[in-house]
Amino acid sequence: MHLHHDDAFPHGPGGSSHERPGGGRRALRIGLGGPVGSGKTATVAALCRALREQLSIAVVTNDIYTREDAEFLLREAVLPAERITAVETGACPHTAIRDDISANLEAVEDLEDHLGALDLILVESGGDNLTATFSKGLVDAQIFVIDVAGGDDIPRKGGPGVTASDLLLINKTDLAPHVGADLEAMARDAKAQRGDLPTVLTAVKTAGGITPVAEWITARLADWTAGRP
Repeated sequence: MHLHHDDAFPHGPGGSSHERPGGGRRALRIGLGGPVGSGKTATVAALCRALREQLSIAVVTNDIYTREDAEFLLREAVLPAERITAVETGACPHTAIRDDISANLEAVEDLEDHLGALDLILVESGGDNLTATFSKGLVDAQIFVIDVAGGDDIPRKGGPGVTASDLLLINKTDLAPHVGADLEAMARDAKAQRGDLPTVLTAVKTAGGITPVAEWITARLADWTAGRP
């Protein structure tokens, strides 16, 4: 059983910075977390559409008792069906991405076993609160997704998802005028909480909205391929 202990994974997932347990290069693993309704699944779908022509991608989704997110991605045909798999956590979503990562890690490894060499695996958490973080034994980097409709005070409130994620995505900026959200304040508060860690304000469903997120992932993958942490 793959329990969450960061000390047990000194070189990242799989026990090595770039190799699968059985040998060979493994995929870069990016986790996406955030509250219910923030747009995690829409972000995954948009990333798949933006990157599928240039990268070999697979997706693992997490829901408590359903496979709803995976079924949405399948209906949208963002990837071939064999590249999308679902984990039913049976408990709070953060449990399966942070505390006992067994089901997710097995899903990731099964995808690589069945599909061969992959460039990128996206692991989407079920909707959770601002404390949701991924185990370093499961993913190499984390995107945390919030949205302006949830309140422009979210970046100021902080929490590990906001303060420590590798990329903070403030989504649905197109709704700001309709919900009275102050985007400048959100950007300023995010900077105060995160320091030099990057933040993207965008609307992933709009034309070009996913581009800055896709570019961030592409840069991470270039570093990964070159052997840089």
